[in-house]
Amino acid sequence: MQDTNIGNIFHEGELVAHRRYCADKPLVPISLSGMIRNEISLPLANFLESQPFFFIATSNHLGQCDCSFRGCEFNVSGEFYPLLKVLDTKTIIFPDFSGNNLYNSLGNIIVNTNIGMLFVDFQNRSRVRVNGTAEIIEDKNAFSKIWPSATRYIKVGVEQAYPNCKARIPKMVMAPLTDSFFYN
Repeated sequence: MQDTNIGNIFHEGELVAHRRYCADKPLVPISLSGMIRNEISLPLANFLESQPFFFIATSNHLGQCDCSFRGCEFNVSGEFYPLLKVLDTKTIIFPDFSGNNLYNSLGNIIVNTNIGMLFVDFQNRSRVRVNGTAEIIEDKNAFSKIWPSATRYIKVGVEQAYPNCKARIPKMVMAPLTDSFFYN
């Protein structure tokens, strides 16, 4: 379970923002520890592994940010390979595929291991955040049985995992036989 000391859950900027913008709603350590976890529960692992995409945020050594999309790869018969795997309550692994060759995310991870992951389920209007540290696994054979065309893998050490409110998430459904979305 997460430490119930508010100073161990939030950094100073978050605490200042809360005091400034939400002073009438005090932070309650016990409620927060039930929401913001430092590990992935089984139901949360099932949710993460069932998603077709997520977003990652990384930053360089100066704190300049980059946000990137990560989606499932299809096999030759048109079925999805898994998006990611939850290896244990503190570890997520996901593949890195050949892309635009800019290496924004990987370059950032090399100089700053902090990573944020955002999962949004538009069909059920729910989302989950995972924050932690990332490590690049260079051995392209390490998880090749799961992701045969991956060039490397990103291993995430989970520091925070929590659901986020569904406010302002539009209801969307996956279009049949395609990987695009449309509004419902």
